[in-house]
Amino acid sequence: MAAFAAHTGAATSLRLPSSTAILTSGGGGRRRRRWGAAAAASRVSTCSAAGRGTVVIGLAADSGCGKSTFMRRLTSVLGGEAVAPRGGNPDSNTLISDAATVVCLDDYHSLDRTGRKEKGVTALHPRANDFDLMYRQVKAIKEGRAVEKPIYNHATGLLDRPELITPPKILVLEGLHPMYDERVRGLLDFSIYLDVSNEVKFAWKIQRDMAERGHSLESIKASIEARKPDFDAYIDPQKQHADAVIEVLPTRLIPDDDDDDDDEGKVQRVKLIMKEGVKHFAPAYLFDEGSTISWIPCGRKLSCSYPGIKFAYFPDTYFGREARNT
Repeated sequence: MAAFAAHTGAATSLRLPSSTAILTSGGGGRRRRRWGAAAAASRVSTCSAAGRGTVVIGLAADSGCGKSTFMRRLTSVLGGEAVAPRGGNPDSNTLISDAATVVCLDDYHSLDRTGRKEKGVTALHPRANDFDLMYRQVKAIKEGRAVEKPIYNHATGLLDRPELITPPKILVLEGLHPMYDERVRGLLDFSIYLDVSNEVKFAWKIQRDMAERGHSLESIKASIEARKPDFDAYIDPQKQHADAVIEVLPTRLIPDDDDDDDDEGKVQRVKLIMKEGVKHFAPAYLFDEGSTISWIPCGRKLSCSYPGIKFAYFPDTYFGREARNT
């Protein structure tokens, strides 16, 4: 990520100068707004982002795969604590730090929760998302123009009044579809896909949706089964376009005859797949670049010796492209 920090230049002020561009959602048939039609009128003027413009990073993953947690860690690495916009909608999905703005692509749902039920589609289906608006607004931010971005309210399932997003140094697009639309994908300077196995995803989703959102186990299972065809069709294929893929899999360090399911649920195997030849990005390696290495640290030097830890690094291919696995 250091390469991106160096590439972005000086910080962009969050104050709006008199010539700030504002690109609003405009028309488009978005459903069940709780705000007046006047808010949808398009207004565009001009301004430019500071430094070398806005760097755009895309992060794709299924629901419940840790995108929000990953984003908080990423923004802290990029600089500053990520917080919700001050004075804005308390249900906003946007996070802002000193260096980055994180936009949740759920905000570009074209159908609210009721609308999706009426049409029989999930949020993963392209028909439930406004890719035209997504493309126009991401392009505008990258070109130095502010936008009035919609807000999808996860608590109510409705589309709330838009919020103002000004061009940051780094714009992170996290959600289901940052690489689905070819136009949006072409605006990304770097892309990441979180590829969480079904076993781990199920455990995480139960923890989040039961503990944090009050859903029942039966409803979570039904939701996962209903979403799987659309995940396989529209979300999972995006990983072939990603510059880096983070796979989260069940651990291999716990023996099959170990009956402690609690330990197994807390320990995962993580694989970082980095494609070669990506602009502004040099893949990481372990000890010796280009080698094949496996390393098990001394258990006595670990804060927790069980089940231990193992590192590996090796060149590989991923969807026909040279890559490195760590």
